[in-house]
Amino acid sequence: METLLNVLHVVAAVFLIGPMAILPMSAMRMLRNGHKSEVASLAKSTNLFTLLSLLVVVFGFGVLGMSDPKDHLSVTTGWVLISIIAYVVALALNLFVVVPAMRKAAESLQVVAAGNVSSDAEVAPRGAETTTAQTRTGYPQIAISSGVVTLLLALVVVLMVWKP
Repeated sequence: METLLNVLHVVAAVFLIGPMAILPMSAMRMLRNGHKSEVASLAKSTNLFTLLSLLVVVFGFGVLGMSDPKDHLSVTTGWVLISIIAYVVALALNLFVVVPAMRKAAESLQVVAAGNVSSDAEVAPRGAETTTAQTRTGYPQIAISSGVVTLLLALVVVLMVWKP
């Protein structure tokens, strides 16, 4: 049973947490290219994968509960606790910062496509329109927050493999 939970934990981590980290990067590319429907779709997908990533936690607690008593592993073990905290922060950032910023960006692209753009893009020098549009649509917020999420998830992977 422990082997089955280990396999489920690792497979779920690869196929659920991987997209949770990568989809916002794809959304930034779609945002740069002005594809509003793709950004909205990627926001929904990121939200879904972020929520489904809770299965990884459930399987992880199952593995922890079935671990050999001689290993003295518990939730208060340093690397386990740091992993849980890093994951919870990544989950919260994705749900409360990245996904809402992606939704807002999709809505902003809808406004831009409808022609309701403020005049600052029209008077900006050539090349600055992209920067202005990206700032207006929340591109920096998505980039920074999703980057932090990815780093936190990488920290979890390192801790899970290294087990210091």
